Amino acid sequence: MLVRVGFEFVITADFPTPIAAIVRPRLLDIHRLLDERSAVTPQVPIHEYVDSFENYVWRWVTPAGQMVLSYDALAEVPDTPDPQFPELLGTPVDQLPNETLMYTLPSRYCPSDLVINDAWQLFGEVPDGWARVQAICDWTHTNIEYGYGTSTATTTGYEAYQNRKGVCRDFAHIGVMFCRAMNIPARYVYGYLPDIAVPYNPVPMDFHAWFEAYVEGAWRTFDARHNQPRIGRVMIARGRDAVDTALMTSYGDSRLTGFTVWADATPADTTLDTPRPPSAEGQPSYAGTAE
Repeated sequence: MLVRVGFEFVITADFPTPIAAIVRPRLLDIHRLLDERSAVTPQVPIHEYVDSFENYVWRWVTPAGQMVLSYDALAEVPDTPDPQFPELLGTPVDQLPNETLMYTLPSRYCPSDLVINDAWQLFGEVPDGWARVQAICDWTHTNIEYGYGTSTATTTGYEAYQNRKGVCRDFAHIGVMFCRAMNIPARYVYGYLPDIAVPYNPVPMDFHAWFEAYVEGAWRTFDARHNQPRIGRVMIARGRDAVDTALMTSYGDSRLTGFTVWADATPADTTLDTPRPPSAEGQPSYAGTAE
């Protein structure tokens, strides 16, 4: 299946301001980038590097005034929903691969040490493995109220858990937080999620956050916000939490004054020169901008 993904940002700054952004999709087996194109007005040099989590990071200095940054890509994705493996069992801590241990520890937005008792009270009777992670998603999906504007760039998973409300970023942080509290490695993911094979959603398209848990030898996809297998995910970044995957980090006083995102299934003969249906302008609901 072919999906077209991208964005257009309008960035406003009173003074030249350095910015780092994680906006280019990762090159993974689960989705294959067939073509991509970026543009910036006015022309400023953009440097790309790969960070310690293997995310692509763009760096530039935003000039005083307005700057428009856009990205457009075609990606080939599976035409089937996220794989489900309910029979998978947990991995004892002493058998976890070394590289997964960092994802069992508390982090800035996922203070798992604060919810150890709650986690074991809520999910301790559920068998370790896929079933326990799914129970965490079920609880989060049922008990956390989703709503635009219910969190900010500083809201942690623990605060969203206490407030019982948040956006997709908070749902992912809560899932990661509870998994780590129960010694299940978990990491935060953000990217594109088209509305494929789901009811029409009139809300403007936005980036989406979900998480991965390490279950029986591999990283598995979980989405506490939607809590159902979905088609068409295109990952941009993964890390310990939103600190490692911030959409945009501004080293000064810059503002995101225009924000448009698209993620749509598209015919197989689509090219990047094919006119794209208009997208509604929105605001980043998951507080992806770190300042």
